[in-house]
Amino acid sequence: MDTFAALMGGFAAALQPEILLYGFLGCLLGTMVGVLPGIGPALTIALLLPLTYKVPAAAMFVMFAGVYYGAMYGGSTTSILINTPGESATVVTALEGYKMAKKGRAGPALATAAIGSFVAGTLATLALTFVAPWVVEMALRFGPADYFALMVLSLVAVSAVLGSSVLRGLIALSLGLLAGMVGIDLQTGQPRFTFGQAELLDGVEFTAVAVGLFAVGEALYLAWQGRAGKGEVLKVQGRVWLTREDWKRSWWPWVRGAGFGFPIGAMPAGGAELPTLLSYYTEKKLSKHKEEFGHGAIEGVAGPEAANNASAAGVLMPLLTLGIPTSATAAVILSAFESYGLQPGPTLFTSQSSLVWTLIASLYIGNVILLLLNLPLVGLWVKLLSIPVPLLYAGIIVISTIGVYGASNSLFDVALLYVFGVIGYAMRRFDFPVAPLVVGLILGPMMEQSMRQALTISQGQWSTFVTRPISATLLVMAALLLVVPPLWKLWSARRQR
Repeated sequence: MDTFAALMGGFAAALQPEILLYGFLGCLLGTMVGVLPGIGPALTIALLLPLTYKVPAAAMFVMFAGVYYGAMYGGSTTSILINTPGESATVVTALEGYKMAKKGRAGPALATAAIGSFVAGTLATLALTFVAPWVVEMALRFGPADYFALMVLSLVAVSAVLGSSVLRGLIALSLGLLAGMVGIDLQTGQPRFTFGQAELLDGVEFTAVAVGLFAVGEALYLAWQGRAGKGEVLKVQGRVWLTREDWKRSWWPWVRGAGFGFPIGAMPAGGAELPTLLSYYTEKKLSKHKEEFGHGAIEGVAGPEAANNASAAGVLMPLLTLGIPTSATAAVILSAFESYGLQPGPTLFTSQSSLVWTLIASLYIGNVILLLLNLPLVGLWVKLLSIPVPLLYAGIIVISTIGVYGASNSLFDVALLYVFGVIGYAMRRFDFPVAPLVVGLILGPMMEQSMRQALTISQGQWSTFVTRPISATLLVMAALLLVVPPLWKLWSARRQR
């Protein structure tokens, strides 16, 4: 009952005109960036970070949530109409959606994607609403040693799962941890790795790092790579709606997709790619129309799109309840919390209850806004693809520079922006994942503090990390994540030989 009352209070705040306007702008902007290939929610939220110095926290986080949810929605449009996924998570949607569009069924494909995203997003937000307080109660039992082990597990999971190799992920993580150590040591008060620069005493400015890695790095990489000419944009023929048969074939894939998306999105490095794949192959296995798969099966659009959107709510649960980001986008949002002097975790639900429940309520409202935006404005979203790519990414670099300088009035931060932009370009160029660096930069100082607190409580006994059941279990899971994948690959290779 307390949860329901808190949620109603959140709706009362989220429906205020100012908050509602920011939510609408976030949904609109998120859908736009979801449509444009290469511009994801992490990049967009990073570009918006300078606004945290001017905009109230509740309005800003509602806008960030709208961007995140909107990007999940928007990627399906280009996947279906031009076979070009706007987001990596919508690659699976293109498999069947584009084939449906070529057969003249672009309207039903877009409709099942939009309605499925709404249904799954609402189901996942319901799960977030009622599961999050339970997770908070459990997390309140964690001690410093348990938090340290949880952060180790998160860092290892992000490094091991993302990218083409565990080694590359660990190298990226090491760079993030090293950058996180720059600044004043909170225990001794001594500067570390500042090289005599007063600007580094407060640590590396995360806004400059995030915008550099995601915006400048992405623009430089795409400029180096070049963009191939875009394919033909298929026209939306007939009604953009579902027949009774389409509804019948889409309903259960939506529900099953939500069942895949929310729990996997809540896992460290779970992301949206894995649940969309699992949803696709599950629908292919369960469908009574198996012969249509590969030729435009509506279940192959409904299930993955539902899983894609539900995973966004899943990512927000460990972020809000434990303060653990499980994706690059969540790490950028976590940095925004820190800009406001807030620390996500169990105490956030008591110290900033109004903010948390306003954010959760805005997710329900955002789902409705996105459903109303997506189908009527399909033509507008597709026209965005006519923007010349050089102008688009040159504009991103200009906005990045103005945003970082405007936030701090520091040329040092602008230089930092371009240093990390070059690092981001090099990481993309040589296939190093960026997410471990960002998560390491955010979680590194927090992990160090938890480790020191645990050692202080145990009077310097390192065994405290393996004698506590929770921390020992989490550390064993982290070790398995490092050891099992290489052994599995080795065993598979030997079996093939």
